[in-house]
Amino acid sequence: MNKTELLKAVSLFWDLKDEELGYIADKMISKKFENGNLIFLEESEGENLFFVVEGSVKITRLSKDGREVILAMLNAGDFFGEMSLLDGEARSANVIALEKTEVLILNRHDFLEVLHNYPQIAIQLLKEMTSRLRKSDRQIVSLSLSDAEKRIALCIIRFADEQGMIRNGKVTVPKVPIQQDIANMAGTSRETVSRAMGLLAEEKYIERHGRELIILDYKNFIKEFDS
Repeated sequence: MNKTELLKAVSLFWDLKDEELGYIADKMISKKFENGNLIFLEESEGENLFFVVEGSVKITRLSKDGREVILAMLNAGDFFGEMSLLDGEARSANVIALEKTEVLILNRHDFLEVLHNYPQIAIQLLKEMTSRLRKSDRQIVSLSLSDAEKRIALCIIRFADEQGMIRNGKVTVPKVPIQQDIANMAGTSRETVSRAMGLLAEEKYIERHGRELIILDYKNFIKEFDS
């Protein structure tokens, strides 16, 4: 699949024609990362915008006690690194590949030129940044107010929102993060995640098949854990 076809999966570019996508694609370079590879560090200089075309990444920061806190997980079609390009400040977080991952990279000069030439992209960018802010607010509230089990359930809802496929009231998440990463998102331990997932399965809220997770009644799950 060529770069133009890959960009069609990115929400920023949904309003663009093929020739416009081709113009942007020509300015990008491709780079591949292995599982666990660091893509960039917090506080490093930010001169590039990244688009995930295959694989997934996690956005992390370190707490004061040195514990990894996962802010978000991004999959194919998502992008990251835009904040430094817009405000000129250093990177605000670390980005690490969660598996074999390919990204397309657009440098700051070309990104700003693209925004100038195609202002509709700026509108989509604002929508995406607003969505991410809402998710961050929700995560902050869950960390401060909820017990560990509910925070884990809220993480599952977030995975469903970001990559779930709904059918007949059931939502299938094809590749749930490993338990340690869920723990780092929920501010708890891997053992607590394992116990909570087991309880949710016993109580028929979810089913698990390897990395695949199925929420058996999504509306009821939302009502139970996100109210």
